[in-house]
Amino acid sequence: MPTATRKRPEWADALDPYSEPRPWRTALDIATSLVPYLALSVVMYLLLDVSYWLVLLVGIPAGGFLLRTFILFHDCTHGSLFRSRRANNWWGVGLGLVVMHPFHNWRWHHAVHHGSAGDLDRRGTGDVPTMTVAEFQAASTPARIGYWLFRHPLVMFGIGPIWSLVIGPRFMPSNPTKQMHRSVLWTNAALVVIVVGLCVLLGPAEYFLVQAPTVVLAGTAGVWLFYVQHQFEDVYWESSDSWSYADAALQGSSYLRLPQPLQFFTGNIGLHHVHHLNARVPNYNLQSAHDDNAIFHNVPVLTFWDGIRSTRLKLWDEERGRLVSFAEARRHARAKRVSAAPASTLG
Repeated sequence: MPTATRKRPEWADALDPYSEPRPWRTALDIATSLVPYLALSVVMYLLLDVSYWLVLLVGIPAGGFLLRTFILFHDCTHGSLFRSRRANNWWGVGLGLVVMHPFHNWRWHHAVHHGSAGDLDRRGTGDVPTMTVAEFQAASTPARIGYWLFRHPLVMFGIGPIWSLVIGPRFMPSNPTKQMHRSVLWTNAALVVIVVGLCVLLGPAEYFLVQAPTVVLAGTAGVWLFYVQHQFEDVYWESSDSWSYADAALQGSSYLRLPQPLQFFTGNIGLHHVHHLNARVPNYNLQSAHDDNAIFHNVPVLTFWDGIRSTRLKLWDEERGRLVSFAEARRHARAKRVSAAPASTLG
């Protein structure tokens, strides 16, 4: 008997036209991200002899353009910025030096994230570590304290940006492929040459006085964006036997509706539901793909302030099917104990 072929979903055909990179639009992306970031960095160095307050002021848009440059790096890891695979690889490696990430290593981990987002049985690679209420309650005291500290806003959005952008990428992942191994080693070696060279040319203090504000600002915004894209109250989590790629994309990835110019500086990544359904859609086609396709019109929508409020959510409540805060988890546990207690105990 002939083997039955799986029918391609309608949404895949509908999104195909949006997944074709346009060379002029890609060039415009580079001209409005990498170029102004480098130019503003030079301006910040020149302003060091004038006023450090002016340096910090210019550092705000510079951080925004660095974040936008990371979006281009991200698109290269999906092969969506250029039509040529070679161009995506070479530009990805080059942009990786700007955003301090080993291209091939980050590409592998991010691909795992795309293939497992929302799957309770495949947590832990390329995502924000998330425990269920039951797991947290059953964990040891040190484990609970460690998780509480990790999810604390001061740690996640204070230490987190420095770790995720500067320190973490320097370490070799467990069981790396040869390509990932080379990616980390050569990226680290190239960054040493670049940083030492700039320190010799400009001075160590001058280098860090300029780089620190932009890295912290871009890193904090990037960590927050990655957090709210899959950490909101009605987010999608299912065990592997019930997990669906399309449902995880449409219900487990937020549509973070940001005002301009925030949507510009974030490279439209707030349209994360479109990106997770088809990662080959370049950042500049995400909005039109959303607007033109009805499949995207009932996805979870978050405003900027919804995204801020979602940072209080810490645990997945499997019973109620939503993310909850530590306090809410405690209240619910107490209510369950009271309702389960014998009548004689209660009165």
